[in-house]
Amino acid sequence: MVFLVLSLSLMTLDHRFGHLDRIREVLEVAVSPIQYVVNLPFAASDWASDSFAARTTLQEENERLHREQLLLRERLQRFEGVQQENARLRELLEASQRLEQRVMVAELLSVDLDPYKQEILLNKGSRDGVRVGQPMIDAEGVMGQVVRVNPLHATAILVSDPSHALPVQVIRNGLRTLAVGTGSPERLELRHIPNSADIRVGDIVTTSGLGGRFPPDYPVAEVTEVERLTGEPFARVEARPLARIDRSREVLLVWTGTMPEAEPAAEAGAAPAGEAP
Repeated sequence: MVFLVLSLSLMTLDHRFGHLDRIREVLEVAVSPIQYVVNLPFAASDWASDSFAARTTLQEENERLHREQLLLRERLQRFEGVQQENARLRELLEASQRLEQRVMVAELLSVDLDPYKQEILLNKGSRDGVRVGQPMIDAEGVMGQVVRVNPLHATAILVSDPSHALPVQVIRNGLRTLAVGTGSPERLELRHIPNSADIRVGDIVTTSGLGGRFPPDYPVAEVTEVERLTGEPFARVEARPLARIDRSREVLLVWTGTMPEAEPAAEAGAAPAGEAP
């Protein structure tokens, strides 16, 4: 009862007169370290929980961003591939507009750049009107000619094939010669040019039209080396093909003015790989 009366008296005095405010402030200051120590484990637990949650969130976000980056890079690669393909097709379109003959775009299915056999397989065949002996070019120059045809596909020999020979002439002075493949897509040989002939590095050679297979004035190669051998009747002349033989993915098949239209599935025969125009 004594403590009860004392408590009621102290509460009445504190409520009405505020005499115990100073004592309460002192007691709060004295007790605050104890409160801090008591609350420390709970604060540490909350900090660790928040840190772990934040680290987990960052890891998940990092993985998500990494996956998105891979997807975007893959899409970018496809976009760049489409851009390059569009550029190639645009070049072929511009090249076809410069030609008076009928042309058709064909895609390469396979490439054989063996030093002894330079051939490519095309996705067009006799049902598309492709003929044996048909000239093949890209946006830069002559690539070769068709040697075998079936209804679905055609095989073409490249100008770089060692068995291929193409009648050409120098634009600058009309000098005629033969461009023969060497097995390298970067090099042709110009045969039977006398030592006294006027030919220089940088000269451009085009098809001469002789033989009736390739129309005249198709660009073929650029002269890169001229060596006049003492005591030899002919000079050694090398040229670089203008066509992108080892890089083109699409080509143009050309119908010349003297080439009759093919009936579907009528030209499935084969021609020797060594046939020259």
